[in-house]
Amino acid sequence: MKWFLILWALPIALLGSWFGLSYYDMNFGIFMLTRNAHDLVFRVYGHVLGMPPETIPPLVARAIAVDSLFVFAIIAFRKRRQIGAWWQRRHGAEEAAKAQALPSAESLSSAP
Repeated sequence: MKWFLILWALPIALLGSWFGLSYYDMNFGIFMLTRNAHDLVFRVYGHVLGMPPETIPPLVARAIAVDSLFVFAIIAFRKRRQIGAWWQRRHGAEEAAKAQALPSAESLSSAP
């Protein structure tokens, strides 16, 4: 599971870091981090995909969001027993507190 998360998060972190640094032209002397390289990469992808380059970043962000939902769903499925036990502990304690706070029907009927 650890490697699964690493292999999911590492490309997202690299892509996000490159996108942020190149978008704001914080290049530190590296051509790949320049705004010119940023625009060139998206022009090439736009040409290959046959779409305007400015529409690609929102599509990538949406794809990352959907992939993240799948990853979290897989993690939740694998840990469903732990999540269920946590849910029972949490709601079981709330139900017990409510039961103690409300008077029972027997105590109401025996009142003078």
